[in-house]
Amino acid sequence: MAKQELKRDLKNRHVQLIAIGGTIGTGLFLGSGKAIQLAGPSIIFSYLIIGLALFFVMRALGELLLSNAGYTSFTEFATEYVGPWAGFVTGWTYWFCWIMTAMADIIAVGVYMQYWFKIPQWIPALLCLVILLGLNLLTVKLFGELEFWFAIIKVVTIIAMIIAGIILLIIGFKTSTGTVSVTNLWSHGGMFPNGISGFLLSLQLVVFSFVGVELVGVSAAETANPKKNIPSAINKIPVRISLFYVGALFVILVVNPWTQLKATSSPFVEVFALIGIPVAAGIINFVVLTSAASACNSGLFSTSRILYSLSRNGDAPAKLAHLNKQAVPSNALFTSTIVVSIGALLSKLIPEQAFTVVTTISAICFIWVWSIILISHIKYSKTRPDLRAKSTFRAPFTPLVNYLILGLFVFILLVMLVAEATRLSLMMTPIWFILLVILYKNKK
Repeated sequence: MAKQELKRDLKNRHVQLIAIGGTIGTGLFLGSGKAIQLAGPSIIFSYLIIGLALFFVMRALGELLLSNAGYTSFTEFATEYVGPWAGFVTGWTYWFCWIMTAMADIIAVGVYMQYWFKIPQWIPALLCLVILLGLNLLTVKLFGELEFWFAIIKVVTIIAMIIAGIILLIIGFKTSTGTVSVTNLWSHGGMFPNGISGFLLSLQLVVFSFVGVELVGVSAAETANPKKNIPSAINKIPVRISLFYVGALFVILVVNPWTQLKATSSPFVEVFALIGIPVAAGIINFVVLTSAASACNSGLFSTSRILYSLSRNGDAPAKLAHLNKQAVPSNALFTSTIVVSIGALLSKLIPEQAFTVVTTISAICFIWVWSIILISHIKYSKTRPDLRAKSTFRAPFTPLVNYLILGLFVFILLVMLVAEATRLSLMMTPIWFILLVILYKNKK
């Protein structure tokens, strides 16, 4: 029987928008309010630091993926350069990351629908999941189309808010809280109103905002022209971070003093409300709803592909590598969807604090995945100088920048250990890795 392979049906516009969607998560729309309360205007520096670090992670990922046309995900180069255990642990950890994220997002869909329809939240949650499953089963091209339009909605919303904010700034618009001015950045306690501790505590929330930036790597095996499309998407990440994160937060903070923003609400609503749009809350609710659906869609895509890759490498049941007539890993897709749906049904019984626990665990696990990419790149640079010499997409400042970013990740984990809100999640996460080590040893 001919070996089944994934189809390379994702075009350049799909890859570009998947990259944009990956760098604009629900963390920006929902989590930025809490992050601003912790760090004040210095939140801008938090996004710049984490964004720059993840750009270098993505450059390392891009070089590794393009060094071997046979790679379908980062689990394969982790296996080759770090060891079989690394491929096993990283693959299953990445699957776990996205399962956790997809669970949270599918519940969020149900919650957001309450704004318009007073029905039990599990109904729209499961309905959305079934629709996304059906669409993902058809073709990878359809996944690309879904993400294309989901990302367009997010991009248009942010650009509209930035333009509106700049207009308010130019005309010196007066609001109920004062005049729209750049001085709002430092006139309410300075750039670091809560000291360096508030700034450091915001780093974990910012890390979660960037979850999904590596989706370009997961989609590599289904990209029509990876040598062109992947470098193009990765090289545009700094521009996207500057515009969609730093630009958006700059506008939010000059329009409203940070002290007026609530941790529990979206700062985007405040800006649209000030412009005089009466349906601002409805607009933002729609955008956040599509953003949650987009994240769940990405979760189903990435978890199914990682199960496919694990199966091909012998780290998961062989049946999970089965492709349907449309070259979609249907068994892997069904498996991930069932796990997410169970989580969605159970999550309504869990208190609100569980959402923070789940997302923090997810962020910690993503730090593991990003770290393995950096370590694999260090090993690749040392052991395969021949491939590095002819690379057309060499990651800059290797290996120094790799070590610096790994140090940053360790520092963020230490901050999480000190912070009361994240300490429990950090202490629970090793249970997952211990379980994987036991499974790996039994597998051997």
